[in-house]
Amino acid sequence: MPIITKQNFEKGVILKFLMIRISSLLALIIFQMSFVSIAGTCQQHATSSLNDAGYRFDTTISRPVLENYLSRAITMQGLLTGQGNFQDNLRMIKHIGAKFIGRSVCQWGDEADLLKNFRKEKSLIPLVHQIDPDIILEACIFEIVTTQVDQISIPSWVFKAFGLLPKKRDFCYKEMLFKSGLFVNQWGKGASVPDVSQLETKLWFYFLGVSYINMGIEAIHFGQMELMDRNDPHLDNYWEVLSMLRSYAVAHARRHIVLCDAHVPSGGLVRNGKLLLDFHAFPLRIKEIPDSPEKAELKLGFSDGIYDRSKGGITYSGWKCEHLPYLVEFDNYGVSHHPGRPGSVGSGFDWIWGYDEITWFAHQSHAYRKSWLHYAWSWVRRTDTNGFVEMPGGRVLTSPLDDKHWYYANNPSSVVPDGYGDEETIRSIWANDPVR
Repeated sequence: MPIITKQNFEKGVILKFLMIRISSLLALIIFQMSFVSIAGTCQQHATSSLNDAGYRFDTTISRPVLENYLSRAITMQGLLTGQGNFQDNLRMIKHIGAKFIGRSVCQWGDEADLLKNFRKEKSLIPLVHQIDPDIILEACIFEIVTTQVDQISIPSWVFKAFGLLPKKRDFCYKEMLFKSGLFVNQWGKGASVPDVSQLETKLWFYFLGVSYINMGIEAIHFGQMELMDRNDPHLDNYWEVLSMLRSYAVAHARRHIVLCDAHVPSGGLVRNGKLLLDFHAFPLRIKEIPDSPEKAELKLGFSDGIYDRSKGGITYSGWKCEHLPYLVEFDNYGVSHHPGRPGSVGSGFDWIWGYDEITWFAHQSHAYRKSWLHYAWSWVRRTDTNGFVEMPGGRVLTSPLDDKHWYYANNPSSVVPDGYGDEETIRSIWANDPVR
């Protein structure tokens, strides 16, 4: 046993004091670091909760939440039917923070593939919601039916929804058409504009809408709605179909509502003071600048642009507005006989240097596309606060000069070699426009 002297005792006391002091300081440092970490986590959680709250809705949707979605809208045409690289599309959607995916189901005719596409869409939708359950996916019910609808059997639940006795039969193309011959073969032989006043058309629309709701779709774009309502002057038939779909959505949709929109050249559809749609949509209506090759602009009053013309009323969700919020998108409708040349306005389409909107955009340099997206976003928000630009993410091109058929905003990579690399521009624009 060591001999305990006064000197050794004093040294031991001093050493023990120093050890205790050091331990206390270390504990204090660790506590402070933990506090900073917790505070940071709490701050991040608060910010996350705030952002999440900006996208919450159920049964109805408030105007601020709707506008939050419209402010993060992007066209991803055919996302759920195999267009492009699905995994890279998911990566881009998450990276840029997209919340509303327009035209993710974009069935233009080709009804013989409909049931096969249903199965594919149903399998992919959960994968989208895995990366972000707040995302709204949009499907389209366009202003077209073809003879291929004759190959689709009518489920018994469709008949029952209309109070009809179920029959074992297929849809009938001829029974969906305007009896006057209006718009028959509008899109080619055996491809016509349906008449919403016809019972067969309403059966078809209900079948499509319910099928989309059942697989997790929460928004439906009804295309050029005003072509299909020529025999529906008081909008009674559209009101019936939309009311039936909304009633079904209350019980079966992911968040108990389906959002309806359409292209509305008149500015909107209103029945007895009530808006038929939850938001409006229209092409950007881009105006070429003849003296500046390939350049173009947006201009209030040009063509039939919707700026300052979106009609108001009482929405399905119960709030009243003077002007309903709307999206403007890069439309696709083909190419003129003089691609790359100015002066094609007046030929039935608003060509931009001989192209439709998305093809003109895709033809521009990366630098001009970047600056033009910033310009378009700012111009729309400044000109009409009810409007939002639906960003181009993926859309069909008609580009005979370079034989390109699709625009992808994705960064170019081995899986998307034709990516245009505009995703960072979209991300930065949204980053500078806060969630409401």
